[in-house]
Amino acid sequence: MTRRDWAALLTIGFGVSLVIMDATIVNVALPVVIEDLDLTATEAQWMNAVYSLVFAALLITLGRLGDLKGRRRLFLVGMVVFTAASVVAGLSVDAVMLISARFVQGIGAAMILPATLSSLNAIFTGRSRTIAFAVYGSAIGGMAAVGPLLGGWLATDVSWRWAFWLNIPVGLLVIVGVVRALPETRDPRAEPTGDVAAVLLTMLGMGAIVFGLIEAESFGWLRSDDGGLSPIPFIIAGGVLAMVAFVAVERRRVAAGRPVLVDLGLFSIPTFSAGVVAALIVAFGEFGLLFTLPLLLQGALGFTALGTGAVILVLALGTFLVSGALPRISEYLPQRTVVQIGLALEAVAVGGLALTIAVDVPTWLLAVWLFIYGLGVGMATAQLTSLLLTDVPVDESGQASGLQSTVRQLGSALGVAVLGGLLIGSLGRLTRSNLEALPAPADVVERVTAVVSDSAGTAIAGLQADPAMAGIAGAATDAMVTASRLTTGAAAVALLVGLAATFRLPRAAGGPDVAEGGEGAAAPSTGEAVPGD
Repeated sequence: MTRRDWAALLTIGFGVSLVIMDATIVNVALPVVIEDLDLTATEAQWMNAVYSLVFAALLITLGRLGDLKGRRRLFLVGMVVFTAASVVAGLSVDAVMLISARFVQGIGAAMILPATLSSLNAIFTGRSRTIAFAVYGSAIGGMAAVGPLLGGWLATDVSWRWAFWLNIPVGLLVIVGVVRALPETRDPRAEPTGDVAAVLLTMLGMGAIVFGLIEAESFGWLRSDDGGLSPIPFIIAGGVLAMVAFVAVERRRVAAGRPVLVDLGLFSIPTFSAGVVAALIVAFGEFGLLFTLPLLLQGALGFTALGTGAVILVLALGTFLVSGALPRISEYLPQRTVVQIGLALEAVAVGGLALTIAVDVPTWLLAVWLFIYGLGVGMATAQLTSLLLTDVPVDESGQASGLQSTVRQLGSALGVAVLGGLLIGSLGRLTRSNLEALPAPADVVERVTAVVSDSAGTAIAGLQADPAMAGIAGAATDAMVTASRLTTGAAAVALLVGLAATFRLPRAAGGPDVAEGGEGAAAPSTGEAVPGD
């Protein structure tokens, strides 16, 4: 690899690091943000989910735009949008302003991620490609874990607002790197699709599904508080129908010989189709866990934001350690095997957390499980990303990378929506049940249940600090621990399903020959580079 290659790789790595870190950095700071801006539990979910939702809804469309207009150009515009939105997020004075800023951040991120991945796939080949994807995977897995530490430190010693403003200096450095080091690449076969219906259907479908899952606790799954029918089943069903209609529209356009937004033929590639299923489920478990775990640690177990970040940093340590060894590991093991080992480690670690979470759980035990989890993330993330694109023609890499990134972000949004909803819903029911068993007066039961549930458990720390509320605080704490066990167990099951999905991959997919640039390795793009554009 030349110096220019390394500069391009570092630029891509830092760019994707910002995007991934921003999906997790606010998690540890979330209790502080909830208190400072007086957010409800639903608003807290939206602050996280809207970023992933917009991200997922636009990735396919913007990935295609990068193929047409230039991936470096899209990367540059996306970084400017992302950095500007970070300024506004840090200045937010209420939930509407913060959620709106996160919405715009999601637009910028949706420009950045497919541009970085398709550029990586087009620029590097053979052994260099293995190294490049190892660095890329390290950035994704590592920064997802480092984000909580930074968020905890900033929320504790500075201000949660710097969790967003930190993007500004790094974003400016990435912009310089894009201009000076990253070559322009395009897909010479790409053409404007005019497929407006497909764009609208994907946005409507994914938006409706995630909206329904997040708002289910507010509206009720079947019946609303006033006894009427809840709109949630109809909203979710509408989202599913929109996605079915999207597939029908794309197939009809293919049959008519017209260009499409998504080449559904990519799903006929075994490594791609099985890989995206695994990626969806893995992202569901990973990001759902990173949303719910800080709420438990700070809400019920007495950790500060900084302490929570320090515990989760162990996850990053595991990721970085194993990622450095991946190029060597890939010489001896097929990529499918590496991914499977990684997912197995993740499932074991999250299952261990579900079984051992308790009020008096030792910090070192939490750290052990998170370290094992980090090892799994480091092994699975980079290799799964590379494996997905192994058999995809390079001139379709922009579309394929955008599609797999869409799947990951959809999984992230669903993880926050489903697991976050499961945590908050279970917390409310268990708190009510525990308080009634004390027994506590009916008005106290209603008031405390509402406060604990609406704050996503962050109000428990305040109850614990009041000696007069010891019994009530204990009931709420026990409810939070039990709800967290249930939620973490669900994440472990999701990871096991993701592991099972990888067995649909060909046994030799992405083996050592791919690592060395042999048969099955993606070739470098030809006729795509446009230096100086």
